[in-house]
Amino acid sequence: MTSIESVTLDVADPAAAGHFYTAAFGLDTQIRLRASKAPTTGFRGFTLALTVSQPSTVDSLIGTALDAGATTLKPATKSLWGYGGVVQAPDGTIWKIATSAKKDTGPATRQIDEIVLLLGVTDVAASKRFYLDQGLTVAKSFGRMYVEFATGSSPVKLALYRRRALAKDVGVAPDGTGSHRLMIGGDAGSFTDPDGFAWETTSPALTP
Repeated sequence: MTSIESVTLDVADPAAAGHFYTAAFGLDTQIRLRASKAPTTGFRGFTLALTVSQPSTVDSLIGTALDAGATTLKPATKSLWGYGGVVQAPDGTIWKIATSAKKDTGPATRQIDEIVLLLGVTDVAASKRFYLDQGLTVAKSFGRMYVEFATGSSPVKLALYRRRALAKDVGVAPDGTGSHRLMIGGDAGSFTDPDGFAWETTSPALTP
């Protein structure tokens, strides 16, 4: 089963970005940073999502993200599917923090249950076929709208979403040009998908 060990974000200042992700979300090995000034404008075509257990955890993580320098794209609010909000990190990466729960069932924590990389693609069916050819396995599929891949105990989950729908979900315009400023690291091999998202082979992070 394919595993995604990390995502590498191209940022102008890795030290500042590293400080942000530690202070905002407590992330370390799952998010890697690389110095780059690759040109990009508008929506980069992907988002990262943090799935948590209850609304108070959403509020806690969004609060520390804003304190660390993030900006609000969508304030946290209840919806048909649960509770969540969207922020943009100082490096430009868009983060959605959400839970399927609508009420707290215990004290607030900062526990992150899942990190999900959502790729906004032009043609979900075509991208799904491409990834199946790379050896990935589908876990959930909703026609031409959304596909989620099976990644087992991988630190980062992977899903495909129609680009325009993903942009709408996080509150930005869908247009964008230039680099995605993203590298996906795992054991699927090195390749570039139909929408220009690049993968590289990486080794699992060592644990102390």
